[in-house]
Amino acid sequence: MPDIFDEVEEDLRAERARKLAQKWGGVALAVAVLALGATGAWQGWRWYEARQAATAAETYLTLHRATEREGADLANGANGFAALSREAPGGYRTLARLRAAALKAETGDLPAALALWGEVAGDRDADPLYRDLATLLSVTHAIETGDPAQLAARIAPLTAEGNPWRASAREAQALLAIRRGAGEEARRILEALVADTSAPQGVRERAQRVAAGLRS
Repeated sequence: MPDIFDEVEEDLRAERARKLAQKWGGVALAVAVLALGATGAWQGWRWYEARQAATAAETYLTLHRATEREGADLANGANGFAALSREAPGGYRTLARLRAAALKAETGDLPAALALWGEVAGDRDADPLYRDLATLLSVTHAIETGDPAQLAARIAPLTAEGNPWRASAREAQALLAIRRGAGEEARRILEALVADTSAPQGVRERAQRVAAGLRS
């Protein structure tokens, strides 16, 4: 008798399995197909991204070499980097905008340079190191023409301990203080920079010269 009950139970399990397969088999197949499709799409996207990055790298290096040649057309190079920044992925987009801005500034198109630096500084997808660099460059290039209070507010976060651009940001702070007529504040900042052995040598030397001028 136990054998009969075992056989009946097995038949019932087989029947339930058949009905479940009829009811959900199509769904399971569809899920499997979708999973395979998603995997293929992801791999395809990764291939596309890698290809885009490789193309951007090649274009960037070509533009860089062209602008480094003697007698290079820097304005045309700036436009080339700007065009690359509009189509390059991720990091190369940021680097291209920074390079375009530097060339724009070098060729006298400061408004365009400031706009490009502003784009990088406000790009949440960009590396914070480059965002802070863009802020620093935009502020230092606007010291003579911009509003000193607004520029000081923008540069202040970069003066925090541990920021890689801290010394240069402190130097900019001092120059902005001079523009506001706060000579004593500028002198204190500059003398602190001179004593800061972690600051780049060039920054310390400039700080020493400017501080000496304030004392005379």
